[in-house]
Amino acid sequence: MSILRRSAIIALATASVLPQALAANAAELNYLTWEGYAVDSFISKFEAASGCKVSASYVGSNDDFAAKLAAGGGVYDIITPSLDTVPMLRLAGFVAPIDTAKVEGFGDIYPEFSKESDVVADGETWAVPLIWGSVSLIYRPDKFETAPDSIAVLFDPALKGKISLWDDKSALYWTARYLGYDNIFDLTDEQLDAVKAKLIEQKPLIRKYWASAGELTELMANQEVYVSNAWTGLTSKDVNNLKKGFEVVEFTPKEKAEGWMDSMMLVKDSPNEDCAYKFMSFMQSPDGQCGLAESTGYFPANPKAVQGCMSDELKKERQVDNVEFVKSLVMWQQPARLDKYLETWNAVKAAP
Repeated sequence: MSILRRSAIIALATASVLPQALAANAAELNYLTWEGYAVDSFISKFEAASGCKVSASYVGSNDDFAAKLAAGGGVYDIITPSLDTVPMLRLAGFVAPIDTAKVEGFGDIYPEFSKESDVVADGETWAVPLIWGSVSLIYRPDKFETAPDSIAVLFDPALKGKISLWDDKSALYWTARYLGYDNIFDLTDEQLDAVKAKLIEQKPLIRKYWASAGELTELMANQEVYVSNAWTGLTSKDVNNLKKGFEVVEFTPKEKAEGWMDSMMLVKDSPNEDCAYKFMSFMQSPDGQCGLAESTGYFPANPKAVQGCMSDELKKERQVDNVEFVKSLVMWQQPARLDKYLETWNAVKAAP
């Protein structure tokens, strides 16, 4: 990566890396993560076993991690960004390398994840793979005469006011694939302009850009939205569990689903390293991997850990020992020109 590119990425995160100046109490873990990643059903087990008290804060987008770390408004020890955000956080100096010898079960993680080039860089390991999955489309079958099979459903004028989309730069990926581009993480200026124009054209159709899985659940449960992109497994489970008299269904569009992998990263100068390593180890255990998979509907990153706590049927559903499924997905990568992508997405949102 060129010095100019590296500087641009760092500048996106923060003008200067701010130290975590707030003192933290002993035996605590400050966790910046996603909804569903810190539920009491398994966090309480970690607290009882480790003596470390977990305090969780939540993000709605990968862009939130750098912003919250740069703001210096609190102390974080562990963060869980997606793979396409890991390089930026490393280059910005927000995180420290991982001593994998201190992470029990690290060797049992899928090597396709643990040895990924953004996880291992400059001779160091920077992240501990945690959970993975796909981003598919979700819809109300009772509102469609014919089941949709394409990203085109997100741009259908007949659904004006009933469409939602994640408030995240990945909206560019979806639109680029809809327009037929294969190089979605390295779009040219001309292609980005076309993506921006299409998203601005779509804006009158959008009920709301959702900022969290909980917000999308509410939009669908309250019948404000009939179709959206969604983190596979989570929103469908939550909406259908509400038993509102209708069901939502997920599908993989003919343009393929996107794939992601979230990892645990150790925040630089964490005052709670001992608890942080205990937590990373716990999350590779059966209680951690099965607990997180149960709370989210996502796929475990450590197949050995779930052998005794998942049924054979559930293992099949959650793609355990089926890393070939990864190859069917468009796996997220950090865009070659991250600054330009963020600029484009912000321009879409600012457009009337």
